[in-house]
Amino acid sequence: METDTFNINSDVEEITCRIESRQVDIAPSYQDWCKLGFALAEMGESGRAYYHRISTYYPSYNRQETDAQFDRCLHSHGSGVTIKTLFYLAKQAGVDVSTFEKPERSFNSAKLPNCQTDSAIVFGNSMPTFSQSILARLPPFLLKITDIANSPEDADMLLLGSFTVFSACLPNVYGQYGQREVFPNLFLFVTAQASAGKGRLTLCRHLVNPIHQKLRSEHRAALEEYNKLMKEYAVNKKNSDCERPKEPPVKTLFVPANSSATSVYQVLNDNEGVGLMFETEGDTLANTFKSDYGNFSDGFRKAFHHETISYNRRKEREFVELEKPKFSAMLSGTPQQINALIPDAENGLFSRFIFYYLNTVLVWNDVFLEKEGESLDGYFIRLGLQYYELYRILKRSGPIRFSFTLAQKERFNSYFATVQTQYAKVFGIDIVASVRRFGLIGFRLAMILTILRIMENGEIARDMLCSDEDFSTVMEMVKILLMHTAKIFQTLPKAEVVPLTDKEKARQKLYDALPLIFNRGELLQISDGLNIALRTAERYVSKWCLSGKLEHISQGQYKKL
Repeated sequence: METDTFNINSDVEEITCRIESRQVDIAPSYQDWCKLGFALAEMGESGRAYYHRISTYYPSYNRQETDAQFDRCLHSHGSGVTIKTLFYLAKQAGVDVSTFEKPERSFNSAKLPNCQTDSAIVFGNSMPTFSQSILARLPPFLLKITDIANSPEDADMLLLGSFTVFSACLPNVYGQYGQREVFPNLFLFVTAQASAGKGRLTLCRHLVNPIHQKLRSEHRAALEEYNKLMKEYAVNKKNSDCERPKEPPVKTLFVPANSSATSVYQVLNDNEGVGLMFETEGDTLANTFKSDYGNFSDGFRKAFHHETISYNRRKEREFVELEKPKFSAMLSGTPQQINALIPDAENGLFSRFIFYYLNTVLVWNDVFLEKEGESLDGYFIRLGLQYYELYRILKRSGPIRFSFTLAQKERFNSYFATVQTQYAKVFGIDIVASVRRFGLIGFRLAMILTILRIMENGEIARDMLCSDEDFSTVMEMVKILLMHTAKIFQTLPKAEVVPLTDKEKARQKLYDALPLIFNRGELLQISDGLNIALRTAERYVSKWCLSGKLEHISQGQYKKL
């Protein structure tokens, strides 16, 4: 069985999903469990999550013990065990591995012109990519973007950057999610070590620059008219009937990161809530957040859900409410810059971002390569002019409502219900916020894909349904992006632990003492032994069910999650 750099992660993810669907323990003996750890340690740190996911089906699974064992496997040398052992153990446990035994799954560079992968070496703990598996289903316009990619990672990054800038420039497009009206806006943070190639994200700015330039042109024209009227006002202001002209709103698409909070909100207000922050150095925004005048982190969090942002305009002493902001953000930077921007894993800003960890690939790209004599900037400028035509169509159209089909809604809910439980088991309850918000992110990605199809077929309607093809594309992207988010999640410092009160200690002691599955009688017996009143214990159980720590499986019966 081959396990090259580009397919090992996707193969392991696929076999892990098959193990989870069967809920089978593939390593019942301690010896097999150790071998499983050594096999997954071949993937580096990214194998830890898989070790937890597969180990949870052992009846006596313990998170701390599993972590300790993986640490030993990770730092051991010369075990002789390879990733093939995972597939062997799965096969022995009755899991179908036939599709992995003679794979034809190596990366096909022909699908991504200009990709140079013959001698590529990936440094560090490589993360999976999604572009190879979705290329055949992408709209033609997005294929023009991936045409210039020089690796699967580069294709992923350019696609995500394109989705993000487009998300700020889809007027009149909306959908309903969680019984609320939502728009396509996305927050993206691409992270990598210096010189890994994330600088190519700046090409995506060209895709929406014609829209920005049009807005700036409108502002300049309005400003000229305003200055003309101000001159007339200066001459006639003694006339009591003369009214002072109003300064025109600042029309722009791009919102600078190094601005005061009030300035950012004012720019959004001037542009009907629409704005795009495009910043290639994440610490620019982090430094702004640390300043007295520039901490608009709360505005970021509210804007993700289109919640009202309130602020005071100092100049006019006016209280302003910015309703339904449609704000997108495209950031990049090193892993350290993420830590500077988001102080801990419990910070609400973290769960609102798509994170993509760009693998550092040791390959030298031909820096003198030309495409029909045209630079990459020129190529993307041309694509931006093509996208501008779609933008104009959407501006002239009425409201366009996007939605999933009934079957897609069922698949969507089923997937996220499952993955929420899986990620909570492996990474703890703090990651659940990211998983849940990825549902909204996935919905928005599908919305963007569906609207881009208008460039392909010219069909536009008041109600637009997601195709099954685009739905599958989005779900494949979400699966991989959740893994990238989990990797970043593990690097963030934990919030300072506040000591438990005596009541909280008693509550935790009761939870720990309860078996995996228990009934009311067992609850009574255990709580009585801990000197906890039954009514108090039942109140705890109700709260645990609401918070997701317990599942009410039948009358009087509960299961720990």
